Amino acid sequence: MGEIGTGLFVGVFRHNLDDKSRLTIPSQWRPKLDSEANDFLALPSLSGPYVTVYPPKMMAQLEERISQISMADRSGRQAVRRVMQLAHRFTCDKQGRINLNEKLVGYAQIRKSAVLLGEISTFAIYSAEYYDELNAEEDDMSNYADDFKRLGL
Repeated sequence: MGEIGTGLFVGVFRHNLDDKSRLTIPSQWRPKLDSEANDFLALPSLSGPYVTVYPPKMMAQLEERISQISMADRSGRQAVRRVMQLAHRFTCDKQGRINLNEKLVGYAQIRKSAVLLGEISTFAIYSAEYYDELNAEEDDMSNYADDFKRLGL
């Protein structure tokens, strides 16, 4: 499987959706032109109205985990069905654009401007309004010390 850009999704970028709901992703996040690893999976976030995008290597892990849900796990299967109804699989074109489907654009409430936030192994796509609302208060990084400790970072 080919490599994705730097292998890490980091930073914050603002881009506008074009008329065809395409969004340009940062150049360092794009697959290499000769890469076969050009499939992405976008899912609605369960933490708020935004989209989480999984690169190929994360898609394989997600597929493995979902395949292990027991057929008898009714609520687990229902949760997967609900999320997958909005899921969208896509590729990055030569100009570095991705195309989000209408369901995900609606779910994330993206009108025109979007914010792409790198989360190391995945990236999130927010409406600019929602992202700005989440980050309206200036945070002191020391407020997150206990969270980082709990996560083993």
